[in-house]
Amino acid sequence: MLDRKVSEALEWLRIAKDKFREFASGNDAERTARPKVGLALAGGFARGIAHIGVLRAFRDAGIPIDCVAGTSVGALIGAGFCSGLSLGKMQEIGQSTTFADFGRWTPSWLGLATNQRMEKYLARMTPATTFAELKIPLAISATDINAGVTIYYLNGALAPPLRASCAYPGLFVPIQYEGRTLVDGFLTAPVPVEGALIQGADIVIAVYLEAGGIENPRTAVDIISRSFNIIQKHTDVTWRQQANVIIEPDVSSFAWDDFTKTPELVAAGEAAAMNALPEIVAFLRRKKKDSAA
Repeated sequence: MLDRKVSEALEWLRIAKDKFREFASGNDAERTARPKVGLALAGGFARGIAHIGVLRAFRDAGIPIDCVAGTSVGALIGAGFCSGLSLGKMQEIGQSTTFADFGRWTPSWLGLATNQRMEKYLARMTPATTFAELKIPLAISATDINAGVTIYYLNGALAPPLRASCAYPGLFVPIQYEGRTLVDGFLTAPVPVEGALIQGADIVIAVYLEAGGIENPRTAVDIISRSFNIIQKHTDVTWRQQANVIIEPDVSSFAWDDFTKTPELVAAGEAAAMNALPEIVAFLRRKKKDSAA
């Protein structure tokens, strides 16, 4: 069934690609009238590699992305994309990633590991060290563990907010930054649609990565992850009402550390995005007509 849907989507894409690109670029007047498109990327550890497939489908279809908001791995993928890193290189890095690339086991009262290595990992993806150096605007979400609210970072240094956004509670030690104690953005912004809206997006495409994973937990990390996933399923889903289009790649069968499954994860993201292309284009055209009126 999935193969048939993918084949149909590919055929549709071949026919419509030129029209999409013409619509997305257009002349100067058309470009000004075009609605601003924001992309909100959810977290999900290795499952976040599916975001690369989503971006590939958008690139091939000529769907414009004017700003990005990311949570956890969504922030990492967003930083690479917004800096101009090729999707091929991004996939290559994902394929070779291991926990040791971004984490180091240092058991303490606040967490089992530190993600300080994330700074060197980010440097592999982009030479940019500040938001101002990015080619496309980016918002990174993190959670203030004391206030219980989402904090969005849009300027300043890249590494501290990124580390904070990826500081999974219980696994990684919280990040102290600008007077706040910060942890993973997924606690308050599982899909950071608001981060795209505050950047002025007229249309927000949200990418959600549902976790399923292994049948029986293998480690303490699995227990922590499974527990938060259960909580998330029963909490507020305001972001669903805020998003215009929601893409949900079929990644629930992948474990949090399945980096070796990069090709399959990319393919899942690409297939889901391709199936959503007609809906995305419909929103673009509708918004463009509203602006013209």
